[in-house]
Amino acid sequence: MTKWLNVGKIVNTHGIRGEVRVISRTDFPEERYKIGNTLYVDKGDGNMVPVTIAAHRVHKQFDLLQFEGHPNINDVEKYKGHLLKVSADDSVEMEEGEFFYHDIIGCSVITDEGKELGKVKEILSPGANDVWVVKQKDFGPDLLIPYIPPVVKSVDIENKQVIIHLMEGLI
Repeated sequence: MTKWLNVGKIVNTHGIRGEVRVISRTDFPEERYKIGNTLYVDKGDGNMVPVTIAAHRVHKQFDLLQFEGHPNINDVEKYKGHLLKVSADDSVEMEEGEFFYHDIIGCSVITDEGKELGKVKEILSPGANDVWVVKQKDFGPDLLIPYIPPVVKSVDIENKQVIIHLMEGLI
């Protein structure tokens, strides 16, 4: 069974020439929306419709995409509200120390002293660095762990485990 990665959501059409307005959910828009790339529209019923990028431009906070064989608004109206996805097999190569959000979510968080705190349930990107939201094992409030070198000591994707150093004030 194919695993899919969400790269954006089609929120509206744009103009009459078949452009769609997309709220991007990818860190690699220049790669994902490159002319000639194939994305898949998730119709929500298990049906994935392949679309090939014919044009891409940025307008305000949106990515505007045009698909091959969809020259006017009537061709793309049916895609409004649907997600754009790619196969996980088409994932972008990451540098050492870089991770996909879906690789981190679900990892157990353990202190460098061996205490298991919980699992990463969400990742926030509020500014200079990501913040990992950890659902505590003992049902306490969620922990907010900044993804910075003094705190996150190691990330083991294969074993779904993150080792952190609890700096004063984190809990």
